[in-house]
Amino acid sequence: MGAAAPLLLGAAPALARSSGGTALALVTADLESSIVAVRLSTGRVHQSIQTPADPRSIESIGGSAALVAHTASGRMTLVDSALEVRPIRGPFEAPRYSAISPGGRFAYVTDSERRQVAIVDLRARRVVRWVEVGGPARHLSLDPLGRRLWVVLGSKSAEIAIVSLDHPSGPRVIDRVRPPFLAHDVGYDPRGARVWVTSGDRGRLAIYEDHDVRLVRTLHGDAPPQHITFLAGRAFITSGEDAVLRVHALDGRLLRSAPVPAGSFNVQQGWGVILTPSLSQGTLCVLTARGARLEQLHVARSSHDACFVMTA
Repeated sequence: MGAAAPLLLGAAPALARSSGGTALALVTADLESSIVAVRLSTGRVHQSIQTPADPRSIESIGGSAALVAHTASGRMTLVDSALEVRPIRGPFEAPRYSAISPGGRFAYVTDSERRQVAIVDLRARRVVRWVEVGGPARHLSLDPLGRRLWVVLGSKSAEIAIVSLDHPSGPRVIDRVRPPFLAHDVGYDPRGARVWVTSGDRGRLAIYEDHDVRLVRTLHGDAPPQHITFLAGRAFITSGEDAVLRVHALDGRLLRSAPVPAGSFNVQQGWGVILTPSLSQGTLCVLTARGARLEQLHVARSSHDACFVMTA
């Protein structure tokens, strides 16, 4: 483990002190059926949280809790601010990834076996509706106003479904996109005007205008599958196969590349830093908003995903 002092320069520890809480990164330990909580102020393990089998994806709920998908066991759980694990009621089969509504009332969860997106009431901790999307739903992204979802229909998908969440008859697919490659991940930029799509079959990226679903440009990328997040007016794209993170301006310009551990596929942002866990190395790598490495530590045999929370 490297020196932890640089993490003290981040906003999260100061925010935690002012609120009386502890700023944590929650990292899935897939093979140990647990989640590892890491203190962002020190870069050290705070606690190991036992969960149902196969915690795969984890998504922050407003920084105060986290939603976990257990794909192999067909379950969803919620980790609250006291780091207690609560079940989510619903007939899940293979839940994959989640997006949280503005305000944190609802979650949208893809289920690849059901070929649907579940709408979860997070207060009641239960599914309230399913939306058919016509394929094995996987990665998704919600626009900043909570009105539209882009849902990728597989890990190497020829098609992306666009779901309207403010339609009078209820959520439904209103359009479909066929990118110039097989899509893997998708992300709205912070302004909500454009959507970035990464490839699952080649080293390419695509940027679309959201309102008219127009392809703006394609970019060179790294080995697929690639994943994306946004912070401080930049796009961060990881390639676990090439062990690299690329930092782009929102117009697509490449600003820098940074090495990350092999197997660092998923990437998340929060409180001014970037997290990328390694599926093959079991590490958590923390980087600045410019892509410079702050910390790297070993947390598990295998780690699929990570997010940020503030404990009570």
